[in-house]
Amino acid sequence: MVRCGGAALRKFGNFIDDLRLYVRGGTGGMGYPRLGGEGGRGGDVWFVARERTTLKSIKERYPQKRFVAGAGANSSVKALKGEKGEDCEVHVPPGISVLCDDGKQIGELNAPGERFLAARGGVGGSLVTNFMPCKGQRRIVRLDLKLIADVGLVGFPNAGKSSLLSKISHAKPRIADYAFTTVQPELGKIMYADYKQISVADLPGLIEGAHENKGMGHKFLKHVERTKQLLLVVDISGFQLSMKTQFRTAFETILLLTKELELYNEELLTKPVLLAINKMDLPCAKDNLSELTKQLQNPQDFLHLLQEEMIPANTLEFKDIIPMSTYTGEGIEELKSCIRKSIDEEAEQKNEEYRKKKLLLLQTSKEEQMNRV
Repeated sequence: MVRCGGAALRKFGNFIDDLRLYVRGGTGGMGYPRLGGEGGRGGDVWFVARERTTLKSIKERYPQKRFVAGAGANSSVKALKGEKGEDCEVHVPPGISVLCDDGKQIGELNAPGERFLAARGGVGGSLVTNFMPCKGQRRIVRLDLKLIADVGLVGFPNAGKSSLLSKISHAKPRIADYAFTTVQPELGKIMYADYKQISVADLPGLIEGAHENKGMGHKFLKHVERTKQLLLVVDISGFQLSMKTQFRTAFETILLLTKELELYNEELLTKPVLLAINKMDLPCAKDNLSELTKQLQNPQDFLHLLQEEMIPANTLEFKDIIPMSTYTGEGIEELKSCIRKSIDEEAEQKNEEYRKKKLLLLQTSKEEQMNRV
């Protein structure tokens, strides 16, 4: 049984990545004192990860966001043991973190089919409870969606991330020649000749101070946590958000992006990273690329260009650096090949670690068997 009540959500456009719900387990059934009968247990509320489900679809289907499981059946002469109440299953998209109303994470659902017990049903009346039933667990929880993608595009506004996604996949993100055209994540898939597919997420552009939730801050950065690899996209001619902000060169842009990721979550810098240097069709692009190459080879010699508090503790080591242009198509195929190579290498590394772990467990098991003999 599903009932609906109040809800709160945060959204940009039609994309919803945060939803507040009320969940309550079913009340147990009444016991039967004269014959010692036990009432049925109340039903449970479960979150079940399912593909092709979105938080937006939950909101539209159940506008009030109140989920209550069925009550347990009362004990009777015909059935001394009451039946369990009907469970309430709420389908949610993979990539969901479940948080209490105070922000503490209590569970997550990463793959289709995974389940999380959101609210347990109350026990039925019995001798222990003087044959009186117990109410089900009830609480307010928050569903926090973090997109799961193989590659996440990271860059300042107007670096060309949306144009890049449209070139390497069949996605059709909004594109314009001004900053902040991407206000909600876009997902695309790179299709290869051998039918391999790699998912790429175009995420809203960062600005300086994103770790403090400036701009779209945490809304952007939380999605980066679930991507396997990062692809930094920078404008070879540099970046300036507005006339009131300082102009940043491509090298300074890279350092600032690194600093924002570092301040939000240092573990983000352990992910494999590629660098796409965009807009190579612009005048002076080759000279700027030559200067950037020198700076990336010896970054410590150029850190004085930024204020001390803007310098990251560690600079990123890029697996590949690809000059490109989404306007002319230069470097697009090379970039797709580098992405494929990087993803395949990571998968092979994980497979090798899994094989070593299995072998170690097998050896340990054999040694334990020999010691018993």
